Amino acid sequence: MSDPGPPEKSPGPEEAPAPGPEEVPAHDIGAHRFWSARRVPAALVAAAVLGAAGILLYDIVSVRSGHPAMAWRRRLAHALATRPLDDPGIAACAAVAVLLGLWLIVLAATPGLRRMLPMSRPSPDVRAGLDRAAAALVLRDRAMEVAGVRSVRVNVRRRVVRVRAQSHFRDLDEVRTDVNTVLAEGVRELGLARRASLSVHVHRPAKG
Repeated sequence: MSDPGPPEKSPGPEEAPAPGPEEVPAHDIGAHRFWSARRVPAALVAAAVLGAAGILLYDIVSVRSGHPAMAWRRRLAHALATRPLDDPGIAACAAVAVLLGLWLIVLAATPGLRRMLPMSRPSPDVRAGLDRAAAALVLRDRAMEVAGVRSVRVNVRRRVVRVRAQSHFRDLDEVRTDVNTVLAEGVRELGLARRASLSVHVHRPAKG
């Protein structure tokens, strides 16, 4: 007798494929604000530091060569040695230095480019932004298509889109509902990384 071999497996449900990595939504792939290069503040600070260092170095070399120190340096050394710390001039200079330092820290720690809104990223290699004025113009054109809307002002911010519309006919509540619907779809179609909320105000034009 021939060997029947191992019994065949009875057909069963298809095996599910091994779970793969979850898809990351486009707006979750590092869609952060754009950082400004801060070229103007950096150039101003570099020029000020370079100028002050150059003048001080020149004075030190002059003194080492047997020449007297510059008048401003002698006056500054005398003032620092004789004036008390609570002197108004010293306090004012210290306050200015603190404010300048805080300003530079804020510039270094904040992204800047507030007019640029980050858009959703379909992949880590793609990054795009939308100018606030361009986004406001697109939403304004969409709102002007609503029946009864006479004029629209749109202010686009990172978290909220503020809309003020004038309606010269139709019920205000109906116009507000239609504007909300149209602009909600418009905000979605902008493809922004952070979906902004809508604040819509509709009113009648003032009677002349």
